Amino acid sequence: MSADHAALNWWGWGDPAEPVELPAEGERLLRSELGLPDRPPASPPALEEVRIGEPALPGDALDALGEAVGTEHVLTDRLSRVRRTAGRSYPDLFRLRSGDASAAPDAVVMPGSDAQVAAVLEICGAERVAVVPFGGGTSVVGGIEPLRGELDAVIALDLARLDSLSTDPVSLTATIGAGLPGRTAEARLQARELTLGHFPQSFEFGSIGGYVATRSAGQASTGYGRIDKLVLGLRLISPAGELVVKPIPASAAGPSLRELVVGSEGVLGVITEATLAVRRLPRARRYEGWSFRSFAAGCDAFRALEHEQAAPDVARLSDEEETRMAMAMSSSDSLATRAGRAYLRARGHRNGCIVIVGWEGEQPAVAARAADGARILRAHGGLALGSRPGRAWLHSRYLGPYLRDVLLGMGILVETLETATTWSRLPNLHQGVTRALIDALAQSGSRPLVGCHVSHLYPAGASLYFTFMTRAEPGAELDQWRAAKEAASRAIVENGGTITHHHAVGRDHLAWMRDEVGDLGIELLRAAKERLDPGGIMNPGKLIP
Repeated sequence: MSADHAALNWWGWGDPAEPVELPAEGERLLRSELGLPDRPPASPPALEEVRIGEPALPGDALDALGEAVGTEHVLTDRLSRVRRTAGRSYPDLFRLRSGDASAAPDAVVMPGSDAQVAAVLEICGAERVAVVPFGGGTSVVGGIEPLRGELDAVIALDLARLDSLSTDPVSLTATIGAGLPGRTAEARLQARELTLGHFPQSFEFGSIGGYVATRSAGQASTGYGRIDKLVLGLRLISPAGELVVKPIPASAAGPSLRELVVGSEGVLGVITEATLAVRRLPRARRYEGWSFRSFAAGCDAFRALEHEQAAPDVARLSDEEETRMAMAMSSSDSLATRAGRAYLRARGHRNGCIVIVGWEGEQPAVAARAADGARILRAHGGLALGSRPGRAWLHSRYLGPYLRDVLLGMGILVETLETATTWSRLPNLHQGVTRALIDALAQSGSRPLVGCHVSHLYPAGASLYFTFMTRAEPGAELDQWRAAKEAASRAIVENGGTITHHHAVGRDHLAWMRDEVGDLGIELLRAAKERLDPGGIMNPGKLIP
């Protein structure tokens, strides 16, 4: 397997199957409301021009790692190191596009078995080398930044060679190597008439191990469940030894070690495989668009869907501002588009909120569930828009990161963040974070755009996913981002939200972990790390303050 199989571009997302362009209406919106710079920022430099330090890995360590995994699986070339320098948050992309890879790992090591992972950790512990587990490279919270901490060097432990997959069709489980890309795993499962049903926006590049290590949620998690609900068992190789969680459906044998490892973000050890619950491949799929006159009305409808046990597998509700932005960014001047907008105006939904709902399964069950959902949506003021919006969303569901590259190239700061809370607190959380972002970004002198959508439903509450953008001020881009991130995080805590629903903690949310779990919770996590990683080599500077 190539070391760069299904890799991201070193300076952005991947290469889209189809060209991604900003529609004329979208560009007009951005120019009129954000005031785009007259001259866009420079394009990313050539790889040869990227600033990168000399490898600092001791020669003895390099030789030992080569003996452990094979010299061909220890990479120190420029491209391999630059590609593992950062994730895909705004600061990550800004630095890369500016030609700064000074934090690149000193080497990329690619083990091919559990035994090789253990050998690498033993070598790194003896040589004072930090180890950053690397899957697809899609972290948006600084989770794979190759920090050295107090150690002498750092490697990226690329798990791409851990790509096994086996299934138990009787029990409906699959045991999958941590390095297998989610897209590849899904293709192999579907060839066996099975599905994991986990489709995060990073689906094209994210890995199974990355999903588990970050408590990932997929776009269909309302129906299929977040990844932590799908994990039955797993294997963790830590510097202190191997920890195995048996793949059983339930246990009363004390606190769950599975819960300790899931979401551990590489700070306790290396997840090398996971056994996950899968389902039969659905034979029917039905996706529809709806509209509500207000975000509050849509939230009430979604709450009713959950409480009446009629929630769809995919449930997305955009607020008024995100709906406006989305319509501009995806608009066309077709007859169907003009007719659709006229229909919304005529029904009093001109400034309404778009909803996408989707059901998957056997045809009779899908039809019955969709009918039940439609009854509840209509009862709360929903306007049915038919299947066309649903098909359009399915077609474009992974295009957001590609469009982001286009916007960055125009001089726009664009970022996302997410949270979740109970239904009773959801309105205040939505309003509080929106206002905090607008106020923080307005300090840069341009009017920001802030949109939000609900994307994961629970009986007790829901998640909120925010997208914000403003004109990037040359020389102050990272200050703008920090101001927005701090203001939003403070508003999340003050309004009873979680600091992260599915993006993980990484480095960017580290300052808010005490608000999330308390001082004693931090001490418990630290005690687990000290036992499993006594040398502190595993992913320094992440998760645990």
